[in-house]
Amino acid sequence: MKSTALFFMRLRGILTKETLQILRDPSSIALAIVMPMLLLFLFGFGVTLDAEHIPLAVVREDDSGMARDLVARFELSSHFEVKPAAAMKEAEEMVAGRRADGIILIQSDFTSRLQSGSQATVQLIVNGIDANRARLIQGYVRNVVGSWSTMRKARGEPAWTPAVSVAQRVWFNEGTESRNFMVPGLITLIMTLIGILLTALVVAREWERGTMEAMLVTPLRRVDILLGKIIPYYILGMLGMGLSVFVAVTLFQVPFRGSATALIILSSLFMLASLGFGLLLSAAIRIQFVAAQVSIVAGFLPAFFLSGLIFDLESTPLPIQIISHIVPARYFVSISHTLFMAGDVWAILLPNGLILAGMAVFFISMAFRKITKRLEN
Repeated sequence: MKSTALFFMRLRGILTKETLQILRDPSSIALAIVMPMLLLFLFGFGVTLDAEHIPLAVVREDDSGMARDLVARFELSSHFEVKPAAAMKEAEEMVAGRRADGIILIQSDFTSRLQSGSQATVQLIVNGIDANRARLIQGYVRNVVGSWSTMRKARGEPAWTPAVSVAQRVWFNEGTESRNFMVPGLITLIMTLIGILLTALVVAREWERGTMEAMLVTPLRRVDILLGKIIPYYILGMLGMGLSVFVAVTLFQVPFRGSATALIILSSLFMLASLGFGLLLSAAIRIQFVAAQVSIVAGFLPAFFLSGLIFDLESTPLPIQIISHIVPARYFVSISHTLFMAGDVWAILLPNGLILAGMAVFFISMAFRKITKRLEN
């Protein structure tokens, strides 16, 4: 009983010290509260994978009602801003001058082909400098032409129909809004910032300021130091996560279909893995500036590029896919997308959660071994 009481007394002392240090350090509050909100607003409002109001030059050589009806479908679409052109030369000049991103050409035999039952061709010419934007434009144009043909066929009017038609239905993100994909994944980056970048400095800061020598002569044990460094930043990280989820659901209207319990448990595992990795860096390097740089290169950048948040990992080379499996953020991005978009799908949540639990145990164990009560490493 006495040893247990001494343990909690030591733990209370170091927790009080760490809490006061966080409250007196503006940079910690900025990284835990201000930076997450800045990232949420930047990615939520400023970064999107969708394309809206694309300038599109339209050359209509056929003056029939069918051709005008098709052009009207483009004008009604929020994806396009139609710019009429009298001839192809004018449209080409618009694309060359970056006043249009593509050209739609409706040829003079468009109506006659439809009425005869032949395939009527609508030519699309796209500025391919930005390959991703070009692919988006191609998809949007196909959707407009496809919906126009479907409506005409439903009214019994002449319309070209392909041999095979696709009846598509989108699950989980019915509006296909990239915000619903980006914002949940962004929570991973926010927790990575708090978990790795902040804790990468805590032990190194003790050595640089000379306070570690004072701690070495106290009755504190390595487990006391480890818990004293983890618990305050765990609470700080979970508060940042909770604030991010609240903003995502209320401000950005991102649906959350999972359970709060699953989110808390799984995010705790990811936070502990991040904290363990940050503490390992801090204990091993002992220099704040170097620890901060290494935490960005080894922690934040892999979480940004190798987690599946920005790039589809299945489309990357095999070596990159293999490397991504050692990045904890990869598993939490999958967890957050599943919880927000689909709900408690344990076939996805459980394997990812077990991997994060293993990583948390590994990194915290390595940090415990690296935290020493000796002046030498």
